[in-house]
Amino acid sequence: MSKQSLPVVDLQAVACCAPLAVRPMDAEQAAGIAPMFKALGDPVRLRLMSMIASVPEMCVCDLTPAFDLSGPTISHHLKVLREAGLVDSERRGTWVWYRVRPEAFRQLGALLDLPATTAPADA
Repeated sequence: MSKQSLPVVDLQAVACCAPLAVRPMDAEQAAGIAPMFKALGDPVRLRLMSMIASVPEMCVCDLTPAFDLSGPTISHHLKVLREAGLVDSERRGTWVWYRVRPEAFRQLGALLDLPATTAPADA
């Protein structure tokens, strides 16, 4: 995996996208949304997202023991999720607490929404 840092996603800048099934994205919209999908494309990050999304907020101290990975590796994955705009974090003493950014989930959900269609009539 590349060591390059992903730019932090500005959710306001990518809030304009219509569902993929309605209209193709332009290059700028795709570049804005791609970091979110890239972040979720890793099984560890997808699992972390699932754990964080299942509760209002979660301490990194509860996330780390769920994986057979070092603390710094988990921190790296959480940083990628944060930079992609999928989670927010807040330091409280020695621990960092994570919570989902609902607007990011709404945008991804709207982007993947398929319009209702009627089944073709039998001939």
